[in-house]
Amino acid sequence: MGIVSYEWRFDSGRVCLDLVAMDLAAAGPDGPERLARRLLTDGLLPPGTPLEAVTAHWIPPFTELRDCVARLVHAQIDGGSDDETLARLNAFAADAAPPALRAVRGDDGALVRAPLARPECAALLAAVARDALELLTDPVARARLRRCEGDNCRRVYVDTSRGGRRRWCSSEVCGNRERVARHRRRTTSVAGA
Repeated sequence: MGIVSYEWRFDSGRVCLDLVAMDLAAAGPDGPERLARRLLTDGLLPPGTPLEAVTAHWIPPFTELRDCVARLVHAQIDGGSDDETLARLNAFAADAAPPALRAVRGDDGALVRAPLARPECAALLAAVARDALELLTDPVARARLRRCEGDNCRRVYVDTSRGGRRRWCSSEVCGNRERVARHRRRTTSVAGA
């Protein structure tokens, strides 16, 4: 029986935070493919977009953008600031226009989004950077930024839960680990008593 492999995804609430959760450098040769899937999954590109343009050359600038967004989001959560990183994020956002789209008829006759051309790296970097700027300048969304409370997890998300009481990036992963650890602590203390 083979090992089933899947890419775990959590709902961060923003495209830029999904990028922060990715470790493109650790993906090695699969980095471009993972990045291309993320761009499609996050809706930055419509289905059917030719993604052969996403190559290993895209990984360093997307990694730099990811690091910029991560530093700024963590600074926001911690009450700090980083003007140099903010200037770099602004430069990413201003570098190119976002990918152009057009409407075409799908197989069922309904209008669907389609790209005008092959995606350009700078255009997609700009789209993600603009999402980060919108997040960081929206007082409501900014106030809902949270860091996962799971052990050794630094994922961040926008808490859209009712009451704003979400604690983990994923209840199924980090939340479940915390529940298992709590159960073990209870079981150990009862056995030791």
